[in-house]
Amino acid sequence: MTYRWLLPDHIEDLFPESAWCLEGARRLLLDTLRGRGYQLVIPPLVEFVESLAVEAGQELGPLTFSLVDPLSGRQLGLRSDMTLQAARIDAHGMNHQGVNRLCYAGAVVHTHPEAPTRSREPFQVGAELYGVVGLEGDLEILNLLLACLEQLGLKEVRVDVGQVALFRRMVEQAGLNRSQTAQVTEILQQRDVPSLKRWAHALPAPWNWRFSALGELNGSPGQVLEAARQALAGWADLESMLAPLDAVQQHLPAHTALSFDLAELHGVHYHSGLVFAVYCPGFAEAVARGGRYDDIGESFGQARPAVGFSLDLKALLPRLKTFQ
Repeated sequence: MTYRWLLPDHIEDLFPESAWCLEGARRLLLDTLRGRGYQLVIPPLVEFVESLAVEAGQELGPLTFSLVDPLSGRQLGLRSDMTLQAARIDAHGMNHQGVNRLCYAGAVVHTHPEAPTRSREPFQVGAELYGVVGLEGDLEILNLLLACLEQLGLKEVRVDVGQVALFRRMVEQAGLNRSQTAQVTEILQQRDVPSLKRWAHALPAPWNWRFSALGELNGSPGQVLEAARQALAGWADLESMLAPLDAVQQHLPAHTALSFDLAELHGVHYHSGLVFAVYCPGFAEAVARGGRYDDIGESFGQARPAVGFSLDLKALLPRLKTFQ
């Protein structure tokens, strides 16, 4: 028997109470972003699949529904993330040369949930900053994200910051091949320290003990920076890799709960510098993520410094009851 009212797993209706909560939060965030100089863009729900898979495709690909365009015969994809779409708009649609601040809000669709309690149709809100190199842009986006979360009533948060550039530089200088890189990336993402040590044992010194140390370089900022300087001693690029982390520690508001994690590789295939995740009591998963992804716009005709964040308003609904 067919039950016509059934919805697919992890797909849901929003009834009036939840719908008004989400809409109120959306309006508040967009007003906040507009007040900070961010311009609203509305990317399409579908694009040619290759546009949705540029650079980030190794991670976005499995989340993206695909279909055939009856007009062109080409393969289309339902957007699973709006970051790449915003980068395309900046690099090609607007062809911007200077600093450009864009924001967006809308539904995206995933082939599978990113976590057991998450929807396959998140409502994504995000902001992207183009044309600002390095720490200045990173700090603007981090502080903007914290301001947005505070507007939503999420004040007791912890910011976890990683440095993808450090891992990528180690991989490059150690001469790892594609297979080795995939192996160590998977091990670090699984937080499997014993397997990491076994894997690194086959590497020549000093890279064997340097990679072995990565799995344990997480915790309070001072502790991680000190441990990294000991574990990675002698590496010529170490201080330049740690400097952005040191600056984040100094420039974020003093009351911000902060931790560092040098094994955080979320978005490693396209992020190029600092990455961050924000955690909040009552949520098992990060409530927001972001980071630097310089030059991703090159695939759309113009390489640009870029950094941004996004969050899923649907995932935050349990804490948004005040926005009815």
